[in-house]
Amino acid sequence: MTTEQLVQQIKQKQSFLCIGLDVDLTKIPPHLLELEDPIFEFNKSIIDATHDLCVAYKPNTAFYEAYGLKGWRSLEKTIQYLNEKHPTIFTIADAKRGDIGNTSTMYAKAFLEDLNFDSITVAPYMGKDSVEPFLAFENKHTILLALTSNEGAYDFQTKATEGEELYKNVLKTSKTWNNSEHLMYVVGATKAEYFGEIRKIVPDSFLLVPGVGAQGGRLSEVCRYGMNKTVGLLINSSRAILYASNGADYAEKAREEAVKLQQEMAEIMKIAAS
Repeated sequence: MTTEQLVQQIKQKQSFLCIGLDVDLTKIPPHLLELEDPIFEFNKSIIDATHDLCVAYKPNTAFYEAYGLKGWRSLEKTIQYLNEKHPTIFTIADAKRGDIGNTSTMYAKAFLEDLNFDSITVAPYMGKDSVEPFLAFENKHTILLALTSNEGAYDFQTKATEGEELYKNVLKTSKTWNNSEHLMYVVGATKAEYFGEIRKIVPDSFLLVPGVGAQGGRLSEVCRYGMNKTVGLLINSSRAILYASNGADYAEKAREEAVKLQQEMAEIMKIAAS
């Protein structure tokens, strides 16, 4: 998917919502556990209930790898379902991969070719030669961890080296890599006060923003400092939508939570355009 196609979806749906498909079998409605593939059935119901309200889905691969071959098959079925039924929706493999040379190439092939995700999250710690293999894929996107929403982000990401915070160095350096126009960045919603500085460095890039809702990030604050002329944000919500109910009405309640976010986003977009 091209960036232009993603922007068109945002305009059409008046939404920049990304739903994280992080399926925990201990939290889904118990009646689903009786099915042959409860993970896929849960995902399918959530997708069917929310696809008109969001522009992206983001399975965190750990929630599938934890269940071995069955979990991986559920991930395959989920991305196949999305690509067949909703090909205009942006898909993100939240895999946080990153290794040197051929290893990164193989990671990229696994997620961007074999599974056919539109994008993958990548850790930048090993530098240029660990990221460029992901950037080599046409019409695919690499979402680089820049400033994350977890407490441990302060251990390294905001520490100054040679007078500049590490996350700023990551952003600036990444712009020099081959095919850097395919880069997006992860910036946590709990770091809203940093968005202004980030936009000075990457004014036109899309930012994937976790941490709204359950982690305490505020949508209004993120948009105030992080939106650009094409919106430029993908706001991820996982638990607040997925586990809005543990009963038979789980998909209906998930939709209700997604509607709340979509309506808030539509209002923000309306104000920004005025």
